[in-house]
Amino acid sequence: MSLPQIKADEALRLIREGAVLVDVREADEYAREKVQGARNMPLSKIEAVELAVATGKPVIFHCRSGARTMAHAGSLAQKAGGCEAFIVEGGLDALKRAGAPVALDRRQPLDLQRQVQIGAGSIGLIGTLLGWFVAPGFFILPAFVGAGLIFAGVTGFCGMARLLVHAPWNAAMRKANA
Repeated sequence: MSLPQIKADEALRLIREGAVLVDVREADEYAREKVQGARNMPLSKIEAVELAVATGKPVIFHCRSGARTMAHAGSLAQKAGGCEAFIVEGGLDALKRAGAPVALDRRQPLDLQRQVQIGAGSIGLIGTLLGWFVAPGFFILPAFVGAGLIFAGVTGFCGMARLLVHAPWNAAMRKANA
């Protein structure tokens, strides 16, 4: 079972008519930036969530770019409970371009995935520069990061993410997920 995609401007029209907008991104992503009035239903907790929707109201799912909602369209269709349901083509980025009212809280940390990307990229770049300009032994740093990323991709366990979640700037995220 799959869900049809709709353009952002069509999604906004349906929302004005009473459709329910559901943001499937993780809580840390939702806390930083969201369409005002959207409900948060993270994909990581989708099996534990029941989406209560009034009969007759369409449900519109979105993520950042539309890729996550497309990848999980079958599960999302089940959560819609037989209601008319859609996926926003282009996700939050498209909704913003179409003029959706978006709340941005810059006091919230970047989402964890972006923090991992920044951390891994920084260690890789610094290790490479140190290896070229200081001592070849520093090339172990980018090799270690590369191995860690491969391990994370294969197993789903990211050690850097597990460490970053305990960083002081992520305290609010830890409380929200507790």
